[in-house]
Amino acid sequence: MDKRVNDFIESGILEAFIIGTTSEAEERDVLQMKQQHPAVKEALFEIESDLEQLAQRMAVPPPPQLWARIEDEINGLTVTSKNLPGKQRQEQDKRQQEQTKTGPDYIEVEGESSHMRLHKAWRWVFAAVFVLGKIFLGLAIYYYLENRRVKQDIQELKLEMRQLKGK
Repeated sequence: MDKRVNDFIESGILEAFIIGTTSEAEERDVLQMKQQHPAVKEALFEIESDLEQLAQRMAVPPPPQLWARIEDEINGLTVTSKNLPGKQRQEQDKRQQEQTKTGPDYIEVEGESSHMRLHKAWRWVFAAVFVLGKIFLGLAIYYYLENRRVKQDIQELKLEMRQLKGK
């Protein structure tokens, strides 16, 4: 394998191509290199299979009762257990008993964004608080420097008074 192909494979562009974060020009480059060089094609296949294995290992199976709930909602079944024939009533009663024993099943869902959504009126409040904070910070720095200057002036005056008394 020549150095150019090896550098191309090790550049990380193949991984970016597989997860879909490449630009159109980079995508064309990868497809062209894939056609011209079997090593690039093989590397793409290895990366894809590694990602697939990773996804399979990290997969979280849904709760066992989920398919039944989805099926019930799709079919629009709102029939109570009293209206069901004997065998179906027993199955639904059994499901309800299992659910009350174990409690409801929850699927942990990770949010797409870590940003909070705010009502538009609150944005103005936060902007005002931010601006006021900057103003107060500026005033605090100003008065701190003024206080330091005044203390320095007082020290100079005290020194002058001592010198005048000493004469």
